[in-house]
Amino acid sequence: MEQRTQGVEKCVIITGLSGAGKSTALNILEDQGYYAIDNIPPALLPQLLELLKNHRAAIRSGVAAVVDTRGEALLQDLVQAVSALRLQGKDVLILFLDASDDSLIRRFNITRRLHPMAMDVSIGEGILRERSQLAPVRESADVVLDTTELSITQLRQSVIREVCEYPGTSTVVITSFGFKYGVPQDCEMLFDVRFLSNPHYIPTLKEKTGMDAAVQEYLFTFAETREFLSRTEDFLRYFIPRYLFAAKPRIHICVGCTGGRHRSVAIAQRLFDSVSSLAPVVTIRHRDLETPGGK
Repeated sequence: MEQRTQGVEKCVIITGLSGAGKSTALNILEDQGYYAIDNIPPALLPQLLELLKNHRAAIRSGVAAVVDTRGEALLQDLVQAVSALRLQGKDVLILFLDASDDSLIRRFNITRRLHPMAMDVSIGEGILRERSQLAPVRESADVVLDTTELSITQLRQSVIREVCEYPGTSTVVITSFGFKYGVPQDCEMLFDVRFLSNPHYIPTLKEKTGMDAAVQEYLFTFAETREFLSRTEDFLRYFIPRYLFAAKPRIHICVGCTGGRHRSVAIAQRLFDSVSSLAPVVTIRHRDLETPGGK
């Protein structure tokens, strides 16, 4: 019977042919929040997961490790390591990267790197040796990716699609702010809501903020506010999943008004409620909510 353990639960083992993109795949998973380690002997995998049992990123997302399995001893080590981890209840996935011989030869010629199994023979013969040795690993792999025709962007999409349940620890950050205090420097998408009617000029609303029901009710009495919110929500529902999948695992959406206390706060709050299910982590902050004198 399998026993579930605390600590690191997921381990992605990246292996395959030299030049097929193992290091690139590792970097992709690291961007998704995995704890990444390059070229570890298979026998050390159980000890690695034990050492990382209190590591936040490793616990949250998992461990991704490039493993060199050339040679009979290393192949046996991999079989034993995977078996031991699965008996502990770990979620282990073997990702095998492959490519055509012509593609691999071209990559080695472009980079002028030596093929590790072609020290005394041609690159083509070295690839044949490695392909023969790795055949049992390829057969037992959970996912096989042929990178022959893949661009870096396509490889990223394929790795995320095949390995990650969702694009990793994808995060959406929504920030309300006041233009008079400057635009957040790491903003990737900005909505300017200064065209909306300003509650600052309503005496009963001036000292309130966009968090107050009275301010929200005032703003949403206007058809333009309702239409703007509806159109923006539709756009974000379309855009966010595609951006997180194809571009990068974090997007910072900023909503600005003059002082960052009324309009931007109310709209940002509504957008947060609308997109909160589109990523594993969605956070909101109101940067200038407590800044004196905002409009």
